[in-house]
Amino acid sequence: MNNRALTLFLLALPLGLMGSVQLVFAGVSHFIFNDHEEAEFLLPALGLVACSLVLLLFKRRINMQSIGYRTALLYAVVTWVAMGVTGAIPIINATGVSFTDGVFESVSALTTTGATVLSGLDTMPKTFLMYRQFLQWLGGLGVVIFVVAVLPMLNVGGMRLLKAETPGPIKDDKLTPRIASTAHYLWLVYLAITLLCALAYWAGGMSLYDAIAHSFTTVSTGGFSTHDASMGYFQSHTLLMISNVFMLAGAINFALHFRVWESRAVIAYWHDEENRVFMLTVLAMTAAITWVLVSRHYSELTLETVSDTLFHVISFITSTGYGASSFTEWPVLATFLLVIAGYMGGCAGSTAGGNKFVRNILAVKYVAREMKRLVHNWGMFSIHYQGRAIENSVLNATMSFLFLTAISSLVFSLVLVATGLDFWSSITAVAACVNVLGPAFGELGSNFQPVNDVGTWVLSLAMILGRLEYFTVLAILSPMFWKR
Repeated sequence: MNNRALTLFLLALPLGLMGSVQLVFAGVSHFIFNDHEEAEFLLPALGLVACSLVLLLFKRRINMQSIGYRTALLYAVVTWVAMGVTGAIPIINATGVSFTDGVFESVSALTTTGATVLSGLDTMPKTFLMYRQFLQWLGGLGVVIFVVAVLPMLNVGGMRLLKAETPGPIKDDKLTPRIASTAHYLWLVYLAITLLCALAYWAGGMSLYDAIAHSFTTVSTGGFSTHDASMGYFQSHTLLMISNVFMLAGAINFALHFRVWESRAVIAYWHDEENRVFMLTVLAMTAAITWVLVSRHYSELTLETVSDTLFHVISFITSTGYGASSFTEWPVLATFLLVIAGYMGGCAGSTAGGNKFVRNILAVKYVAREMKRLVHNWGMFSIHYQGRAIENSVLNATMSFLFLTAISSLVFSLVLVATGLDFWSSITAVAACVNVLGPAFGELGSNFQPVNDVGTWVLSLAMILGRLEYFTVLAILSPMFWKR
């Protein structure tokens, strides 16, 4: 009972946060854009704030001294589901889409997936579009991390919540001894990079509105745009290069950003093993896809071709999902390599999705070690990462994660095929959602409107599963989780 009451009490924070955000956008609609969207935001905002105040009453019924791992896991999942459903209300009100599509759009925003069922964005109200962009920024670093930052005011510990939320297999590194301070520093880095991104976009030629809107979805590696043509709307390679820089910044471990800032040593980016392999892979994938485009006579070897390819490789590998040209019409091998890049993902502790490069590195080293053992079956070999030996528990978790990724992708793809989608569209749609990436190919090259309601709910689940990296969601679905 205490765990359930504690979970309900903690839900007051994200629901109050969502209500406050919607209340702010009601004011933005009235005082800034004057686009008459106030009611779409004000009514759900008042309801959420009222619910938040009611849930705060549970504090009297719980022990506030600690949060168990079961509570942390349950809270992380319930928070994302609750935020996805409540965030959908203004979307449904403003666009008239169904509840199913509204939740899909909201979950896609908060998980920074970027898949959409909407079209005609260029003519939609500015308040709605900015709300949609802001949801991605809010979900980028993690709603739960925001909650951890304010928990000390309520005398609640937050380390277990942070571990349940933070991506990556190695979760014990803290920037400071106090976990709340760590959360504060992470948000400070996030805010600073977002501000720099907005200023860079504005200086590069975007309007102030578009610069702010796209800074939200670039740094969060979300990929939503205020235009149907995404970044291609601006027809500017300068803006593509700016986007490249800040997509990469969002996909690099935020703790590494903080350490570089503190030490004033930019070389630390290269010394970090995960980041170094990540950057080298971006270059290798760009070279490979450029070769495919040129060799298949899709385009000439020009600076524009290299720029487009680099942009789309970074967009996919960071799980941002921006588009700048007709990449859905590229040769199949090139689009397949983009899908592979999406599965690779960015760095642990970043806003990016996918497997995370630390897992890719550990998996390669694990396979190499097993091959050595076949040749030298009497040898004792250890795996090192960042100069230290890695425990078998971390290696087992890494290989289990990769196995779950493959199995989940296969199962979800087969379910989508059963709903009537073709196989290529199904595979790429699932890849887009479990990797919180966004774009798909085939029938879904423009948007996800062709997916029926069953498929849409399946993909919404896939997005939450991918955002919380499988284990957290699967754990609460296990009968063992509910046993004492």
